[in-house]
Amino acid sequence: MLPYPQIDPVALAIGPLKIHWYGLMYLIGIGGAWLLASRRLNRFDPTWTKEKLSDMVFWLSMGVIVGGRLGYVLFYDLPAYIANPTLIFEVWKGGMAFHGGFIGVMLAAWWFGRRNGKSFFELMDFVAPLVPIGLGAGRIGNFINAELWGKPTDVPWAMVFPPFSDPAQLPRHPSQLYQFALEGVALFLILYIFSRKPRPTMAVSGMFALFYGIFRFVVEFVRVPDAQLGYLAFGWVTMGQILSLPMIIVGLGLLWWAYNRPQPLKNTAL
Repeated sequence: MLPYPQIDPVALAIGPLKIHWYGLMYLIGIGGAWLLASRRLNRFDPTWTKEKLSDMVFWLSMGVIVGGRLGYVLFYDLPAYIANPTLIFEVWKGGMAFHGGFIGVMLAAWWFGRRNGKSFFELMDFVAPLVPIGLGAGRIGNFINAELWGKPTDVPWAMVFPPFSDPAQLPRHPSQLYQFALEGVALFLILYIFSRKPRPTMAVSGMFALFYGIFRFVVEFVRVPDAQLGYLAFGWVTMGQILSLPMIIVGLGLLWWAYNRPQPLKNTAL
């Protein structure tokens, strides 16, 4: 069993002002995505300026934050937020849903693309390889918050999370680290390598949807579902799996359509 590193969720406190690691992880994810996007901007569109890129990153970040929060409210804990609407603003406590953030990013990409002469999938193919940076950083934030841990286990790398998080004090799968490794590191490498060569429009987006859906679906088998939802069917199906299954199907569909319709290859290289 590995010891859980006791990390204060508050990274810096200045009087009443508290800066949480969870929030800093979002800044790291957004900053890392902006830096990588800057590197590949000329290959995407030589006419785009750094200012236009900054505008895109800003609006997509708003899509992540607003969509992620609303997605958690709608998909995972709607009754609690109806009872106390002010809870929606307490984002430092966690409570962000990837699938909601993904919908938010898609809406922001559609809107920004229309205003800047890019199709939805042109922009999504450019953005998709950037997303795992934020996903990986977010899972580290979950780990520091001691939230979203896994089922009890006797594997050598099991961890006992703090009593405020897990009163049972059982050795558990550190599922946040599994998701960091899969959704962050592995997904980034897959998309990085795949997008190094010119690909047809929608192919990179399809790869993202397919592999994120697979990775999330698999990890849900060892991750404890949100207490207010529990398992939704058969004693093992979770909300995360229900929301990820359409991504797998859509990803396969996008890849099939990308490679079975005539079109020029797009240079999405990182």
